[in-house]
Amino acid sequence: MPKLLLVEDDENNRDMLSRRLIRKGYEVAIAINGVDACEKVRTELPALILMDMQMPIMDGYEATRQLKADPATRHIPLIGLSAHAMSEHREQALTAGCDDYDTKPVEIPRLLEKIEALLAKTPPAS
Repeated sequence: MPKLLLVEDDENNRDMLSRRLIRKGYEVAIAINGVDACEKVRTELPALILMDMQMPIMDGYEATRQLKADPATRHIPLIGLSAHAMSEHREQALTAGCDDYDTKPVEIPRLLEKIEALLAKTPPAS
């Protein structure tokens, strides 16, 4: 199964989501903020990134902009995650470079559909 990079600063959210993704067969690497995510994406080489948008040190918006600006990482699909459900938050995440957006608390079936759809249309990195 593909490797996902889960970027989440809240330990409880990180634990719950990573366990459920692992149970579905995904390999999960963890980053705890945007700086950590920008470093880990290069060592972990994930097939997809799940990015919390509100984090300390570097938020998910800036981390997404940096990853999408880099030719080495821009091809990796990225789903923004946020507790903010307003349409302007979704637009802000998509403008930053997210390929999709989902709200917290995460509904696993809905998130899995988004993950599978993005993975299906992303060519493997060469």
